Amino acid sequence: MNEAAVCAGTFDPITMGHLDVIERAARVFPRVVVGVATNPGKNPLFGLEERIELVKQSTAHLAGIEIDSFSGLLVDFAESKDVKVIVRGLRAFSDFEYEFQMALTNRKLRPKLETVFLMPKQDYSYVSSSNVREVAQLGGDTSLFVPPPVQAALKARFSAG
Repeated sequence: MNEAAVCAGTFDPITMGHLDVIERAARVFPRVVVGVATNPGKNPLFGLEERIELVKQSTAHLAGIEIDSFSGLLVDFAESKDVKVIVRGLRAFSDFEYEFQMALTNRKLRPKLETVFLMPKQDYSYVSSSNVREVAQLGGDTSLFVPPPVQAALKARFSAG
């Protein structure tokens, strides 16, 4: 496939599930733009620049990856990056309804923009950033859920008190 794709999210923090979807997208598309959403309404644990850096470190082994931040509509970001495909991860059936509605809304806003759904490995189908933050905050081991740079950042954040 010669088109570029965008994988977008808040990535607070990036998890092994996110990384798995990005890796799968990188096998299909020659250029994958990872859009890190500002989304201040979510009150993120990590600031925007920290999240961008953690995504960069976690995806350093992949070719064709571009990382940038965005605010506003994903379809506008995709257009600004000359991207024709949005890649979304589906962890469980419960994600489908929300993602389906978003895909249809995005199609209405930008009819030439396609949405493709990828499922992460079954091992990561239950992993969410919010669960990871809670495990880290309570002193649990996050090594099975996040890449090593994120694990170190979580340890540093929560050991600092």
